[in-house]
Amino acid sequence: MTLKIPDALKADLPPSLWGKLLSATPIVMTVVATILAGLASSEMTSAQYDRALGAQLQSKAGDQWGYFQAKKMRSALQHNTLDLLASAGELHPVEAGVIQRAAEQMPPAPGAAGTAEAKAEMAALLASPAGTAALQLLNQDELPATGSAPAADRQVVAAIDAVEASAPESEIAGLLAGVGSAVLDRELRAARGQVQAFDGAMKPTEQAIAALERLVVRLQAGGGGTLSRDFMALRMRHAARRYDAEARLNQAVADLLELQVRKSNLSAERHHLRSQRFFFGMLGAQMAVIIATFAMAARQRNLLWSLAAAAGLGAVAFALYVFLKV
Repeated sequence: MTLKIPDALKADLPPSLWGKLLSATPIVMTVVATILAGLASSEMTSAQYDRALGAQLQSKAGDQWGYFQAKKMRSALQHNTLDLLASAGELHPVEAGVIQRAAEQMPPAPGAAGTAEAKAEMAALLASPAGTAALQLLNQDELPATGSAPAADRQVVAAIDAVEASAPESEIAGLLAGVGSAVLDRELRAARGQVQAFDGAMKPTEQAIAALERLVVRLQAGGGGTLSRDFMALRMRHAARRYDAEARLNQAVADLLELQVRKSNLSAERHHLRSQRFFFGMLGAQMAVIIATFAMAARQRNLLWSLAAAAGLGAVAFALYVFLKV
């Protein structure tokens, strides 16, 4: 739809620069209003997208916090059970020599076939690199190294500290203002890489520890001694350390996802504010069309231009009503 000024009305306009500008104003302002309307709609769509993205990221962060809580609860359960075992009797160190001597001194249990095979499997497992590493891991207080931790961005660390300290949202927003989405994505990939590296480092030794536990239980079936109980306590202490380490890694991922949620919400608020301002600009452009129309119709009371002005005023009034009341 195009806006064309009648020739009779053009002739009535003053033949000056002001008259030329006046005749072009309705057309230019109509184009400007259309552009501003499109920008307002685009910004609102972007705001809705960022809100939806923030909801998805919040769900992922909730999953990570769930993992964190589960790991902490498992660690607490291991510690509690270990305390019960310690209170029931003295716990002894479990080393390769202790297991071998216990295996050699353990008589076959009545009706328990395969004791000799279990002893042979135990000897072979203790002599293997996997068995040696598993037993060494159980008796030490440190978990295997998973490589150097990635260098964290200072502003990201400051934002995480602010979130954990329940700082005002305005302070967190100020810290996140200088952090780009690419930086958060990079930090999140690094944190998830740490989780995968830890799992990869623990998997071989965990399998060897599980094999040791099964063989210890078979050797002690039907017999006395405290080897099985001592080994169980050792395994629980190791499991508690592992769950604590996994909880810290899950917490790091969850913290970064929380920052992404806030970053997405801040972007949504910015797009929403820009949409409002573009909308106000569109109303101003439409008002300019109406004023120019009145100016051109002032010398000739053209009914068509008067109806157009009335329709424009009605549209503006309706838009103001929607904006203020709906």
